[in-house]
Parts: sequence; structure tokens; C-alpha cells
Amino acid sequence: MIVELRGLEVFGYHGAYPEEKETGQHFWFDVKLEVGERGADDVLETAIDYTEVAASIRAVSDAKSYDLLEALATDAADELVRRFAPGRLDLRVRKRPAGLPVEWSAVTVTRP
Repeated sequence: MIVELRGLEVFGYHGAYPEEKETGQHFWFDVKLEVGERGADDVLETAIDYTEVAASIRAVSDAKSYDLLEALATDAADELVRRFAPGRLDLRVRKRPAGLPVEWSAVTVTRP
């Protein structure tokens, strides 16, 4: 079974440029957690609570200002592995980069 959150929007003060850290910007997190049969019994206490996954990502983003998406994605992925012990995790962080003619840029982290 896979628990998935797509497009979790988090406002943060991350980036390599001073204006990104001063004004902040939106980041979007896409997460897939392989959870085995957790939740198949229809009991929230044995399942992965989506609100807790979202809260964990927000807490990592709020804890400090990151220069690079790679570091933000790595810390968020590591926190989810620590808290929820998934069989596998894929986490992508996206943002609209200033000055680039692209829809978004992203970093993806995978943990086995």
C-alpha cells in the first residue's frame, strides 16, 4: 500500500539568493510512503495519518532557512523515515525559480 500526498504547499524562506530568504516563497511537496498493510484494518492508530506527515514536513521547513532544495528535501525525507518508518519513501520538493523560464524546478529524494 502507498500513502501519497501531492502538492502540499508550504511557505518558506529558502533559497540561495538574499531576496528568496527575505520575501519567502511557496514550495510544493509530493510524498509517497510505502506502508505495507498499515491502515487496512480501518484503525487510524495503526495507519499513517496524513495530517502528521504534512505537519512533519512543515516543521522541517519552519525549523531553519535552507540555501538549497537538496538540503531541504533531504532533511524532510529523513524526518519522515524517522517518524513513520516506511518501506520506501519518495519525496519531491518543487518551487517556481526566479529568473528562469520554467514552470518549476525540483529535487527528489528516495529512501529505501
